[in-house]
Amino acid sequence: MSDVEEIVADLHRREWAAVLAATVRVARDLDLAEESVQEAYVQALERWPRDGIPDNPAGWLVTAARRRVLDAIRRAEVARAKLPLLLESEMSGGHDRLSLVFTCCHPALAREAQIALTLRLVCGVSTGDIARAFLVSEPTMAARVTRAKKKIAAARIPFRVPAGADLPERLDAVLSVIHLLYTTGHTAPTGEHLRRIDLSEQAVILARMLRELMPDEPEVRGLLALFLVLEARSATRTDAAGRLLRLEEQDRTRWNMALVDEGRALILEGLRPGRYLLQAAIAALHAEAPSYEETDWPQIVTLYDALLVAWPSPVVALNRAVAVSMADGPAAALRDVEALESDARLAGYRYLPAIKADLLRRLGRRDEAVTAYEAALALTENAAERTFLSDRLGTLR
Repeated sequence: MSDVEEIVADLHRREWAAVLAATVRVARDLDLAEESVQEAYVQALERWPRDGIPDNPAGWLVTAARRRVLDAIRRAEVARAKLPLLLESEMSGGHDRLSLVFTCCHPALAREAQIALTLRLVCGVSTGDIARAFLVSEPTMAARVTRAKKKIAAARIPFRVPAGADLPERLDAVLSVIHLLYTTGHTAPTGEHLRRIDLSEQAVILARMLRELMPDEPEVRGLLALFLVLEARSATRTDAAGRLLRLEEQDRTRWNMALVDEGRALILEGLRPGRYLLQAAIAALHAEAPSYEETDWPQIVTLYDALLVAWPSPVVALNRAVAVSMADGPAAALRDVEALESDARLAGYRYLPAIKADLLRRLGRRDEAVTAYEAALALTENAAERTFLSDRLGTLR
């Protein structure tokens, strides 16, 4: 890959949302804006090797995308032919991205469509990766995204952060989207690297912006706190060769305790613990423990019990089983995991067989553990995770 190709790829990861949001304000049409931004990146690949990289690459991309929009409007009178997004002219700068998130999370759209559209448009996540996150096929997810964009145009949904009175009904969807964005970056569904740092960084930025917009909302504080505590140990999740390190293997002296302290302060401000505050509290207990063995596992199980009430998700139940294995032993946890195997919502979820394999390994049931690790490996496309599972299989064999 050439230097220009690397720079353009980095700009695509880091600036896609900002360039698209700025272009939507002119295009008044999501399809036209997305096509124009994609064309701008193609033009950069063609022109920058000849003309040199501009001083403000992101600004160049916005200008190129807007030029294509204006050309399209002049040629085909797109503004008359398509129902427009209603734009708030005073919206600009960093809040453009947050405006785009709220547009994608309009209550006229189904929840899964809201999340999928935001990941695709705001974050530039591939349709394939979104499909894997939702455990559906790529064509199914592509159809959902297309239908959602058409509904935004047909319903004339405005591109803006809603007024204060309308914020609460939109908040849950926006929080879900930003949370899924972070988890997609925290452990990438595919690729050579464990993380997609650009996505997790975008999620933290959006969470901070949302905190400024709604400073008294407990779950906004909880979401930001969760991100900060998880980010505190991000540098220790892999070794120098990119090999995945389990929590007990990580060098706690390298954790960013300033981020942990900032997250803890946000947790303590929360008066009504919901799903994000409870997740943040669990992450904080891990971060504050002197060692893996000294973690307050019974308290973590208690917090997971509360989280299951606030967010009755099979993924939460699976994570609770891991804590149970440390508090009460792997046999107790294995019973919980085996009960979850009949939950159709976890079909194809790679961490279910991976966790089961680890419990079987700890119980000395080698052959069954090998079978479970093989099942997990078949579902895993992230290179770092595949290497970890292959190493475990090699040790057992």
